[in-house]
Amino acid sequence: MTEPDATVPVAATRAGFVALIGAPNAGKSTLLNSLVGSKVSIVTHKVQTTRALVRGIAIEGPSQVIFVDTPGIFRPRRRLDRAMVTTAWGGAADADLVCCLIDAKKGLDEAAEAVIERLAGMNHRKVLILNKVDLVRREALLALTAALNERIPFERTFMVSALTGDHVSDVLAWLAGQMPEGPWLYPEDQISDLPMRQLASEITREKLFLRVHDELPYESTVETELWKEQKDGSVRVEQTIFVARESQKRIVIGNKGETIKAVSMAARKDIEDAAEQKIHLFLFVKVRENWSDDPERYRQMGLELPKE
Repeated sequence: MTEPDATVPVAATRAGFVALIGAPNAGKSTLLNSLVGSKVSIVTHKVQTTRALVRGIAIEGPSQVIFVDTPGIFRPRRRLDRAMVTTAWGGAADADLVCCLIDAKKGLDEAAEAVIERLAGMNHRKVLILNKVDLVRREALLALTAALNERIPFERTFMVSALTGDHVSDVLAWLAGQMPEGPWLYPEDQISDLPMRQLASEITREKLFLRVHDELPYESTVETELWKEQKDGSVRVEQTIFVARESQKRIVIGNKGETIKAVSMAARKDIEDAAEQKIHLFLFVKVRENWSDDPERYRQMGLELPKE
């Protein structure tokens, strides 16, 4: 066995935070999962499903890149909306670098304009990522790139498809080289800072929204009440789906319990994949009126209850 050559310098470790900022449904959660290589953030067609900051951790060479998936930025109308938008911009303010994700198919619509306007005033290093480029003609992409770079001096522009993974590795490789030198901030095998109980709640919320689409308001929430390791190595998980009205409870349960059964089966599979353990999942549905005014509910979601 030969000794390592002491004259060859070992690459210094790097670690830093990258905020993913964008309008609702720009594809931030899909991109985060693709960058990390595993599911750490929920993805649905329903807007504003990411509520709190979700950190996904990627390793690229000697670099550890901690991605902060923020709630989609939009014009807030309700108290929960305001908490989510405040959290999103807070995540950007604390990052080493900000990636602005734009849906290339939608272009500079009203939602994207609101993001660009505020981002222009931030004194941060900024990168532009155009997503869903496989759905747009090259001429339109070049025109959009020029228009956005005219508004903000982005250091780099990347064109990706978060869904297919095209050119996502280019983004990760470049960002890894931009992280400040320093020790890694998380263990090598950790892909998220979300506790497993919270990730399990998010997975079930994703499956619920995918199943009922527009029938259920996005204010509905899921809480993991029990996570109990069994003697055989499996886990008993009990979760409660909270809705605002009795009529919503009937929607979640479905005809003869078909809806909640389908949600449970889909959620259990993803939770098993994330936990790498056999899961026994039990779902309950309860009505909790005015939960969006309860400070404790906000704390559990990692949000601050905004003042009226």
